[in-house]
Amino acid sequence: MSTETVDHTTEAGHAEHDEHADHGWSDGKYIQLAVILAVITGLEVYASYADWLGPAFIPSLIIMMVVKFVAVVMFFMHLKFDNKIFSWLFYAGLFLAVGVYVALLVTFQFFNR
Repeated sequence: MSTETVDHTTEAGHAEHDEHADHGWSDGKYIQLAVILAVITGLEVYASYADWLGPAFIPSLIIMMVVKFVAVVMFFMHLKFDNKIFSWLFYAGLFLAVGVYVALLVTFQFFNR
């Protein structure tokens, strides 16, 4: 029996780790993004209680929703650095959700008259 230890790390393993390390943000950047997302959420809540947007209410909420979705998916879920197929899957879901939401709003507006 040999008491020799075997190093299971490979050059590829080190290269993969270094590649992911280059894409990471510092904690400060994530905190800045979280503050921006909190401000956008605050604007959404304020817009829902105040009547200052008028007919731009729904489009502004949809735009803020999309901005928050993209920010969370790209940076907190790290899709910016992953394979593009994952990004396409999330964007397809986003477009489907927005389409269903808009169709629902149009339907209610149409039958509300």
